[in-house]
Amino acid sequence: MSLFNTLKERNLLYQTTDEAALKKLLDGKITVYTGTDPTADSLHIGHCVPCTIMRRFQQAGHKVIILVGGATAAIGDPSGKTDMRPMLTGQQLEHNIEGIKRAYSKFLRFDGDNPAIIVNNADWFKGYDYVNFMRDVGVHFNVNQMLSNEIYSKRIEEGGLTFFEMGYMLMQAYDFVHLNKAYGCNLQWGGADQWGNIVAGTELGRKLNFVDGKNRVMVGATNPLLLTPEGKKMGKTEKGAIWIDTDKISAYDFYQGIYQTPDACVEMMFALFTDDPMEEVRNLIKTDIVGAKKRLAYEITKFIRGQKDADEASQMSANLFANQTIDKSNAPTAHIEIAEGGMGVLDVLLNAKFVSSKGEARRLIEQKGISMDGEVISDPTLNILKSQLKDGILFKKGKKNYLLIKSK
Repeated sequence: MSLFNTLKERNLLYQTTDEAALKKLLDGKITVYTGTDPTADSLHIGHCVPCTIMRRFQQAGHKVIILVGGATAAIGDPSGKTDMRPMLTGQQLEHNIEGIKRAYSKFLRFDGDNPAIIVNNADWFKGYDYVNFMRDVGVHFNVNQMLSNEIYSKRIEEGGLTFFEMGYMLMQAYDFVHLNKAYGCNLQWGGADQWGNIVAGTELGRKLNFVDGKNRVMVGATNPLLLTPEGKKMGKTEKGAIWIDTDKISAYDFYQGIYQTPDACVEMMFALFTDDPMEEVRNLIKTDIVGAKKRLAYEITKFIRGQKDADEASQMSANLFANQTIDKSNAPTAHIEIAEGGMGVLDVLLNAKFVSSKGEARRLIEQKGISMDGEVISDPTLNILKSQLKDGILFKKGKKNYLLIKSK
């Protein structure tokens, strides 16, 4: 099956500026890019949707460019934001870029035949005179049209859109023009929330063609966003983000985070992160959603973390939940520092990162939602002694979250 048909069959192509041109491009070999702003030093599952699609482009023999926005991250993408993003220092950006490079290596090959490459837009914006940039690029942007774009809508509603943030669209549009000139890049790919910025790039290319008589072929396309039924971007659970970086999350928590995928998102997760035939996937979801989630959790854990982690996390989950029997030897474990005189249960749960705040812990205890070694905790002032944590106490939160907490 051609790549174009694969993307369509798996429902991964959401919008394109020119579908006929895209299909024609994919009949040959092209250069495609997707961008990411290094606002954190790793990626979580929700960030990785374009990465999974770039993997398919590389497998089909196309050249893949990952653009790391060292310059644009200094501004911050205003898309869907109610507040201006905090500005990062150069040192923070460099640290985050290195982390993102490691995360992308899970999806793409950066050596051998047809390696993907990483570029940083700070390299071509550095030294670009402001007046020259505005004469070359800014002259082609209509402010009224920009303000009508939904990427600015939330910031406008809050009355806080700055001229600084408006420059983001111009810079991303110029990125596409630069990559087209320097690498022959014809396609920009991104999430659906980037549609306005992507269209701006193709429009800038069209206007420059008219100015200088060139024939730049520049097409934009997006994938649907991975959203929960509540309309939130998927990638986080009640325990936190499902990080790609193995140092940031245990194999068990990663597996469980995937297993807890909302039913409505399971099909798209299969389409993105696996090569399983979609007809088979859809039949499995229809007949056995629990089995589908187990298969999904195993396959994605194996893909991102390796088979050993997938096997161990799967077995740990099976041991914990089979017949409601709890086996401490298989439970995920956290070690905390605790004085001989003990520590309040709220602090124990917080220090072990089993809750995000003492307020959350108190609320769960008041709702009878926390137990220790099978006994429901009813007193939020309960003191836990260091001696009690020597062999560990198995805490349970809700129906599915377990953590064995031990003293260091």
